Amino acid sequence: MTDTETPAAPEAPEAPEAPEAPRPPLVRRLLRSRTVRAATAAALAGVLLGAGTVAWRTDTLPLLGPSPCWDSLGSGSMDALFGDRRTEVEEQSLLNDPMGDTGSYGQCRITSYEGDRARRQVTVNVRRLDGLRGTDAQDWPSEFLSSGMVPLGEGLPGMTSSSRAWIALPQACTGRDDFTGPTVVDIGMGRADFEVSSEYTLRDRAALTGALIDAVNGVIEDFGCSGTYREPRDLHPPVEWDTTRTSGFCGTKGLTLPAAYRKDLRETRVSGEGGPARICTAGYGSDETSVRLTTVTDPVLAEIYSSDALHSGAPVKGTRGYGKVGGNRAVYRAVCQTGQVVFVLEQLRPAGPANRFTFTRDLLPAYVATEAERIGCAPQKLTVPES
Repeated sequence: MTDTETPAAPEAPEAPEAPEAPRPPLVRRLLRSRTVRAATAAALAGVLLGAGTVAWRTDTLPLLGPSPCWDSLGSGSMDALFGDRRTEVEEQSLLNDPMGDTGSYGQCRITSYEGDRARRQVTVNVRRLDGLRGTDAQDWPSEFLSSGMVPLGEGLPGMTSSSRAWIALPQACTGRDDFTGPTVVDIGMGRADFEVSSEYTLRDRAALTGALIDAVNGVIEDFGCSGTYREPRDLHPPVEWDTTRTSGFCGTKGLTLPAAYRKDLRETRVSGEGGPARICTAGYGSDETSVRLTTVTDPVLAEIYSSDALHSGAPVKGTRGYGKVGGNRAVYRAVCQTGQVVFVLEQLRPAGPANRFTFTRDLLPAYVATEAERIGCAPQKLTVPES
């Protein structure tokens, strides 16, 4: 990718469309055609199978075939992720959700082997995040809205870490209905939030980020849209766990952690600033996360919590918003100058008084008020019902 390429507009349909990317060489364009690919496969199959060779596991041909994951991951990304190990690819075509949803759907999984032993597996998904039924409000954020992530920056609508990364496709390309989140390309490798050392973190994060940008540009082209995203050049340093600050909890001025929780929430980590969401997790240690506090400032991404803000507990009244608070989760949706913002508090394990699930009720009003002040959305005053 060259420095002269211009990123596609991240979301806004009214933004000018990015310049059309250069067309691939003739052979590559021909091989994108399923008809030509099938004909080539038929011609090669007899030769390869006659020689006792298994040519492919999916419709990706050897030698002349397209690259893995919708012809997107080039040799640079593959080498950075897998080195010189043998790889096998399982790939689904990019089609509408077969269960009847209108969102885009497709998955690509690459596994590398050393001999017969699987060493690394990377999975790329293309999906439209749901906001109507709440199906993407918990599992997807637990992996892809992590306090270990940093924003991609440079106008790119996404986040990255050493184990997970995601980016939203331009709305001008995918369109969007009411109560739906963005259509995203996400990529995962190994266990979410697994980190060994800063050296490995930087190496794996760079490899995963490069593969993500390659993948999303391939998807944009597969969808028949023009423009490309450019790989970010300067990412935030990896975020680290730190001793909890009871005053200015989670790095938010004016937010005080109640004394009852200080014994159980001894360490805290806050994601990089300036992205579509800011995430803070805290616990007894880095491997015992007890609470997660999330502020989603991207209005489209905030849609994935729409159902929870209406149906996930007792009603919460606010100055310019509404929400619900339950036993271990509270969601408040506010109207700000930039559009809707969502504040989410989650208690993942018992903490505080008698190891109960009281954190969301105790901290929601102060968290929303101070976070709203931080992002320029104040005043926000909440009334939480008694338990």
